[in-house]
Amino acid sequence: MNFDQLSSLRPDLAFIAHWVRGESQVLDLGCGDGVMLDYLQSDKQCAGYGVEIDDAKIPVCVARGVSVIQQDMEAGLNLFADNAFDTVLCLSALQMMKNVEGVLRDIARVGREAIVSFPNFAYWPHRVALLRGRMPVSKSLPYEWYDTPNLRCATIKDFEELANEVGLEVLECVALHDGQPISVLPNWRGSLAVFRFRKK
Repeated sequence: MNFDQLSSLRPDLAFIAHWVRGESQVLDLGCGDGVMLDYLQSDKQCAGYGVEIDDAKIPVCVARGVSVIQQDMEAGLNLFADNAFDTVLCLSALQMMKNVEGVLRDIARVGREAIVSFPNFAYWPHRVALLRGRMPVSKSLPYEWYDTPNLRCATIKDFEELANEVGLEVLECVALHDGQPISVLPNWRGSLAVFRFRKK
């Protein structure tokens, strides 16, 4: 998979990919269909593993040539040694975790750096939906309240506070919308929050 193909499929992943160094060791938690690792392996010569719990996604990863481990990441990452990876990715999966703090500590343990992304609950259409008395449904939060896999709703400012409490040093924070960085009023206009961090 090349960059144009990734940009067409997932512009958010295309932006995030520029933070991943070529020829590095990568762990992709909640890797889904493996599209990010497929790109990183073929275009940036990275190596590593995906971790995914969904039965249906495993054969898709394998067909892409992605080495995938079927596991619930909340069960811990004991398979991996401290600092086993240059970069750990957890993209649009953190909001589905029950124990966000524990997952973040595990991510910081096994990776020298990490990148997480999650829907920004403070994105202005979400705020408007709440003002109208409804739970937000959008491109970044596409589920109804009764069928959403999302357990946690956070904003950019919420994550900054938690990162500090968990002992993480935020290296970069970007708000994206349709894969494009938002520099003006990012907590208001960005639909997806992306953080790059490491353990302090």
